[in-house]
Amino acid sequence: MLTDALNDEAATVDDIPGVAQSLPFGFAKRHGVLLTAQNPQQLTLTCRDSVTAMTLAEVRRHFGIPLKLDFITDEEFEALLQREYEQGSNDALNIMDDIEGNDLLSIAQDLPEPDDLMEDEDDAPIIRLINALLTEAIKENASDIHIEPFENRLVVRMRVDGVLREILEPKRALAPLLVSRIKVMAKLDIAEKRLPQDGRISLRIAGRAVDVRVSTLPAGGGERVVMRLLDKQAGRLNLEHLGMPPQTLKLINDVIHRPHGIVLVTGPTGSGKTTTLYAMLA
Repeated sequence: MLTDALNDEAATVDDIPGVAQSLPFGFAKRHGVLLTAQNPQQLTLTCRDSVTAMTLAEVRRHFGIPLKLDFITDEEFEALLQREYEQGSNDALNIMDDIEGNDLLSIAQDLPEPDDLMEDEDDAPIIRLINALLTEAIKENASDIHIEPFENRLVVRMRVDGVLREILEPKRALAPLLVSRIKVMAKLDIAEKRLPQDGRISLRIAGRAVDVRVSTLPAGGGERVVMRLLDKQAGRLNLEHLGMPPQTLKLINDVIHRPHGIVLVTGPTGSGKTTTLYAMLA
């Protein structure tokens, strides 16, 4: 076995320096290897105990230099993987301003097939697609982004004015990569695929502070993701700016200025219930 000839001393997470992200996230997660250090003579990998000789041979082939291995437990590996690639995601959010909304389709079409992730230098194409989706959503005043994998296709939809609209159909094979990257950005457990999870991402798009609430849900075709966008700088609207008919506006103003009673606001998802309530308080 290839591993028999390599160093198998145990390492702890605290002993490991910052990991250079020369290995794509999808490959690192699936095969249990992280790049710890690299010099012209040797590559140091931090690995799960269960890493295979085939994986190590592929890494050796890709980099073309000898390997030194540090083995850690599965729990330590998952913690390290999430910590290191989370930092990479935070750095990637700084390039939001460089993405134009009309690049969305071309970005999705240009993504390579993920058959051989070792041929990619990093996860930049996936990050770029996620950034483009978020930028396009802000541009279109969308309240939600839905990423929905099915058996044979992947659909991305946005909710605008309460209506879900299909905007993109990337390659189906990209679904697990998109979901895993979003889960890292939202500080979710990337190993948990059987239970729903909730998290959040804070970022800036074109100088605007935006909160993204992330929810994942296991489904037949794979994990689905819903991202709800909350633009902190959208400003609080007055009732007069919501486009209500004059008669309705007068009725609401009369009701909310009464000294007692209760006001119920109903409507489908994304129809503006919260916006209306905040406008009443403005």
